[in-house]
Amino acid sequence: MLQKLASIEEKFRHLTASLSDPALISDPQKIKKISKERAELGPIVKKYESYKKVRKDIEGSKEILDDPDADRDLKELAEEELKELEEEEQRIEEELKILLLPSDPNDAKDVLLEIRAGAGGDEASLFAQDLFRMYSRVAEKKGWKIEVLSTSLSPIKGLKEIVVNIKGNRVYSHLKYESGVHRVQRVPQTEASGRIHTSTVTVAVLPEADEVDIALDPKELRIEAFGASGPGGQSVNRNYSAIRVTHVPSGMVVSCQDEKSQHRNKEKALRILRSRLLDVAQREQHAQISKDRKRQVGTGERSEKIRTYNFPQSRVKDHRLNLTIHQLENVLDGELDEIMDALRLHEQTVLMAEVGEST
Repeated sequence: MLQKLASIEEKFRHLTASLSDPALISDPQKIKKISKERAELGPIVKKYESYKKVRKDIEGSKEILDDPDADRDLKELAEEELKELEEEEQRIEEELKILLLPSDPNDAKDVLLEIRAGAGGDEASLFAQDLFRMYSRVAEKKGWKIEVLSTSLSPIKGLKEIVVNIKGNRVYSHLKYESGVHRVQRVPQTEASGRIHTSTVTVAVLPEADEVDIALDPKELRIEAFGASGPGGQSVNRNYSAIRVTHVPSGMVVSCQDEKSQHRNKEKALRILRSRLLDVAQREQHAQISKDRKRQVGTGERSEKIRTYNFPQSRVKDHRLNLTIHQLENVLDGELDEIMDALRLHEQTVLMAEVGEST
């Protein structure tokens, strides 16, 4: 581990020096790439520096204890300090092991968040709206930016479907565990008898694809304009501002009609299409690589029921970890850190075990 840390520190210094190279001024893409790589190594290097300082302090305390001329009080002080330093050394070592785990290449990416009403009709669309508000509150608390790309409303103004782009610091690393089926148990607003209904909403978190990730061949795209429905009335319909993009090889279809401009709707549709195609490609790759592995906390199966929101008992249960939180209102207000941290810790623990087995 120490050899690997020394190598990372050397690479960090090299990248730092590279940013001072005058030749890079004319190459902003390379500057961006180097800066991103340096930023990813920064936390490891900083923690490694702390580790080296603790190791140096430990050696200093041991020298005092081994010194026959040192007075008794100084040795007692050094002994107490050595115990604290060794505990700190162990803590930092564990943190470094986590930092050195294989990282998900998508963790630093922005995301496309897709929320769709599932079983339960109008009630499912109302809960889809609740989940959209929950993720909006998460984004607000973390300083992320949300852009709505596509929406489809139910007759009672719930959300049949919504697709949003969320930009910020390592968004995918926080939200990637949210993909799957979210189940709600509550008395619907439309239920006169007070019976509890069960409805579902599916959530998909896709890493946003750059043009370099997925190159779309115009010859493989069929782009059609049509009249938008919903808010906007006849003037919108006459303008044929809505756009439908079909990716012919895969048969994948994306429609956007939220903007009044064909150009903007086309741009949004292509962003959604690109990210969905990247998601399909990565799922196929992941399935091929991990078909014989059992590590899974629900980041990939959209058909998997991952969480239940029980309103009568004010309870949220994450089924992957059997984790129950009796603060449903807080969770729906965006307080998801406890669940996300538990899922991240579980993933890290399993990864550490796998790394240990392979060494």
